[in-house]
Amino acid sequence: MDSSYWSIEQLPGLSKDNQEQLKLLGINNTQDLLEVTKTKENKQHLANLLKCQLQLVSKWVALADLARVSSVGCDYCGLILHSGIISVNRLAETSVSSLHRQILKLQVANLQRKDLCPSLDVIKTWINEAKKI
Repeated sequence: MDSSYWSIEQLPGLSKDNQEQLKLLGINNTQDLLEVTKTKENKQHLANLLKCQLQLVSKWVALADLARVSSVGCDYCGLILHSGIISVNRLAETSVSSLHRQILKLQVANLQRKDLCPSLDVIKTWINEAKKI
């Protein structure tokens, strides 16, 4: 398996029930999730099968997409998504300083901590890797 694909258990934001339901459908990793949700109709079909909202499936797909960036993975895909970046393509087009500012604002607002914000160099690595995908 490609190192840029993660097991479904590693993707943030999925409950144990969601993970089990996805596995029953043959969706065991982020690559599987991306494959079965290529169109909005496919996402809606999966949401219907899981009896959940399309918005939830779309969030999982966005997280799986961002996790394809090896330096991001499942560790930072949620942070990037909550900073307003919803895809690898968007990440590749984002400026380092803009994303750093958004993440810093998010960290301070939610955790009251600046020190947890990734460095400019780390964010630059994310963006450069996203450009290669």
